[in-house]
Amino acid sequence: MAKADQFWEVACRLVEEDLGNHVDAYVTLCVHAGIAAADALCCAGLGEHAQGESHNDAVQLLAKVDKDASRALSALLKMKTKAGYTHTPATTEEVKRAGRSAELLVVAARRKASHL
Repeated sequence: MAKADQFWEVACRLVEEDLGNHVDAYVTLCVHAGIAAADALCCAGLGEHAQGESHNDAVQLLAKVDKDASRALSALLKMKTKAGYTHTPATTEEVKRAGRSAELLVVAARRKASHL
């Protein structure tokens, strides 16, 4: 959960300071916040988290805990390669979707962790 909070906090700071040309950094931070939050959700709900190479495994495992969170993780993972490794910047819609998805995951993970 600490990693999820760390990535999400920095992503939020980027938004507060004006994203400018840092849209891909923001989306990448959202992706990492979402992945870490998904792991925390799975650990809290199932006692395990996905450890394989396939992102689809993580999405499927998370669906056992929270379907909405699973959809949010899937949305983030679809943006991971473009934001992190290509020269094509994230679109305005992708930036919004990344923020909404990461926030949903981080909030859900915090909520789950507070009930343990």
